[in-house]
Amino acid sequence: MHTAFRINDKYYDAVDDVSIDLYRNEILAIVGESGCGKSTLATTVMGLHNMNYTKVSGEVNYKGKNLLKLKEEEYNKVRGGDVGMIFQDPLAALNPLMRIGEQIEEALVYHTDLDKEGRKNRTLEILREVGITNAERIYRQFPHQLSGGMRQRVIIAIALSCKPEVLIADEPTTALDVTIQAQILDLMGDLQNEINAGIILITHDLGVVSQIADRVAVMYAGQIVELAPVIELFENPKHPYTRSLLNSIPQLDNDDDELHVIQGVVPSLKNMPRKGCRFSSRIPWIPEEEHEENPVLHDLGNGHYVRCTCWKNFYFEEDEGEK
Repeated sequence: MHTAFRINDKYYDAVDDVSIDLYRNEILAIVGESGCGKSTLATTVMGLHNMNYTKVSGEVNYKGKNLLKLKEEEYNKVRGGDVGMIFQDPLAALNPLMRIGEQIEEALVYHTDLDKEGRKNRTLEILREVGITNAERIYRQFPHQLSGGMRQRVIIAIALSCKPEVLIADEPTTALDVTIQAQILDLMGDLQNEINAGIILITHDLGVVSQIADRVAVMYAGQIVELAPVIELFENPKHPYTRSLLNSIPQLDNDDDELHVIQGVVPSLKNMPRKGCRFSSRIPWIPEEEHEENPVLHDLGNGHYVRCTCWKNFYFEEDEGEK
């Protein structure tokens, strides 16, 4: 799948040839720095881009249908019902002119046969499930009357209200304290077990990934650079970017006061290299010949894939004297 945005009448891929499967009853985590394409991938699956400024090609297959070929009315029957999404910015996702109860019930009106009383009862139930104890009061309030953490919980309630078979969670625990984070993660796990839901979890928190994910896809500069079962990825990371991310996590048993820093930044969409290894500029001590001219995902077995051959001879610059 490709998703390209228009800049000065030219289109640049923000999601570049990404192909990935999601299975029932699994949590697939997508990790990477801000700007690598994670959220763009999610909103493409949900069909939320303005086609006046965006080009989308490829397929998003669900139950034998390519969602990208559906008309808007047909897409609406899938979106919010079978496929739900927890958005990253709750203030932008909520309608400021509608009460919280109305916004949650809107999905229930469209996707269920519940009557008015049944919809209210389900709304109050899901509000309590996401950690809101005073559900009756929140039901009557407007988004601006809630804190950021409360709005985030409302967004999660909307996404979970119809018990979707596919849930896309874009930073679902942002702005929540650790206790509520644990509750939300447990709730997502319950949904997974109850209806065998497939969950795409987009996050920066590798601790959360290690706790609940089944597989992990590492994205960099619009591409998947590594894909593996969660235990395999943490115990045997291959791609230089994956290893750099993991090496950046502070370790309690490490007496070194210095944290590992990944050189450089993710290239801008307009200046992103379209040939060669896109991570090469951030590991300049690795010779150019170690990189593929057109990097592809290599199958290492047991569901482990890695892009480019540079991983074979990668080492951290600070370890060069020990090499």
